[in-house]
Amino acid sequence: MNPKAVRSWIMYDWANSAFVTTIMAAVMPVFYKEVAGKGLIGNAAENYWGFTQTIAMLFVAVLCPILGAVADYAGSKVRFLSAFMYIGAAASVGMAFIGEGDWLFASVLVVIGTIGFAASNTFYDALLPSVSTPETMNAVSNRGYAMGYLGGGLLLLVNLVMIMFYDKLGFPTKTLATQTVFAMVGVWWLLFSLPVMRNVKETAREESAGFGRAVKKGLSRVKGTIATLKRYPELLKYMASFWFFNDGINTVIVMATIYGSGIGIETNDLIAALLITQFVGYPSTLLFIKFASRIGVKKSIYSSLTVYILIVILGFFMTSAVHFYALAALVGLVQGGSQATARSLYASLVPPSRTAEFFGFLSLSSKFASIAGPFVFSVVGTITGSSRYGILALLAFFIIGIAILVYVDVDKGKREALAGEAAA
Repeated sequence: MNPKAVRSWIMYDWANSAFVTTIMAAVMPVFYKEVAGKGLIGNAAENYWGFTQTIAMLFVAVLCPILGAVADYAGSKVRFLSAFMYIGAAASVGMAFIGEGDWLFASVLVVIGTIGFAASNTFYDALLPSVSTPETMNAVSNRGYAMGYLGGGLLLLVNLVMIMFYDKLGFPTKTLATQTVFAMVGVWWLLFSLPVMRNVKETAREESAGFGRAVKKGLSRVKGTIATLKRYPELLKYMASFWFFNDGINTVIVMATIYGSGIGIETNDLIAALLITQFVGYPSTLLFIKFASRIGVKKSIYSSLTVYILIVILGFFMTSAVHFYALAALVGLVQGGSQATARSLYASLVPPSRTAEFFGFLSLSSKFASIAGPFVFSVVGTITGSSRYGILALLAFFIIGIAILVYVDVDKGKREALAGEAAA
């Protein structure tokens, strides 16, 4: 294991997390409504923002498994990661030019940026076995998530100071300060991606392939992925478990702010809670490495999902900003560790030479599965007339995920992955 390559791989999480925290979670949604969507009637801005996310996810769901298969065949995960990083960073810089009423321009850039972020992450995840060993994979994965929390949180803090105190920092308007923030995200993403592009090397392939041939072979391998899943029954069971509990986690993430706002929590408190999650998440994710190594990866996932069940139950009874802060801290305690451990476990259950292809397929399937969580939240909230019951309904995703995970034999799954590698 090359320590320099490991550090470089980890830094990419630091680099791209700025897009999630500043653009997707904290700043762009408000800017989209108040500036880009200015002049739109009623709640059209919110609706257009929802459609923007849907379109972006559909593109990602379709592209990632194809690109993953191509990258595996061509031996070019780093090159594909770099290409989509450039696309995402350029879209972020382009957001600096969004003005009043430019909701369509903003939507296009958000879709492009999201594609760049999600697609590059597919190749980033698939490089994990290249920079680690089976024994260190979980620790390296957790360190990556931890750096993502720290990097994303630090830049978000700087960005919020720029927006809140724009006049004292020399910006003539709050809008210009916010536009500068978007450009900073793109520059940050690009600069801190340089180490992974320079220092992470893939195993050279015995045969080279032109792009056209690689695409054709890649498409064929996507079909092959689906056809050969039956050879990896433990992986298939784990994927089913992952679809449920990961959808629950993602729904908590994407619905937390709107849920908190709906029960009367102020915007400043919501933003402060996001920062709490980021900075609690950094040390907690690192500590999760030792926790998982002590009790085992599978048991550590059980533990984190149990905490999520507690979060959902407490969220049902939440009434104040103090409660929201406490829940934000709990989310930070387990979010990075659970996602990183889930990622490393998945990587250990797939054939080593087909990691990008299988991570692409996981991205495809989980993107479609991720529709269920927000849908259940909304339907239950509509039927009952209270979003509290919508939050409570998310319990089902964690309980079902745990129930399926019980039947996953990790050691057997690793043997199946190695057998599949030998057969290939």
